[in-house]
Amino acid sequence: MSDARPPVESLGYEQARDELAEVVRTLEVGGLGLDESVALWERGEALARRCDEQLAGARARVEKALDQAREQDG
Repeated sequence: MSDARPPVESLGYEQARDELAEVVRTLEVGGLGLDESVALWERGEALARRCDEQLAGARARVEKALDQAREQDG
């Protein structure tokens, strides 16, 4: 994994998901020191939260669009 990683807050869903998968693979392989493993785990947690935020935003947009469509049909 690159040391020059962008801030988690700047990542889109796909970027965060892909990096999270890379973090998981790296942690599963092992061979890292404790400090590096913990730092990587923390990054993974932040990436998972970012994915959740992105999905919640998309869900809200879909629900809003559905509500608007129902109002127009109703």
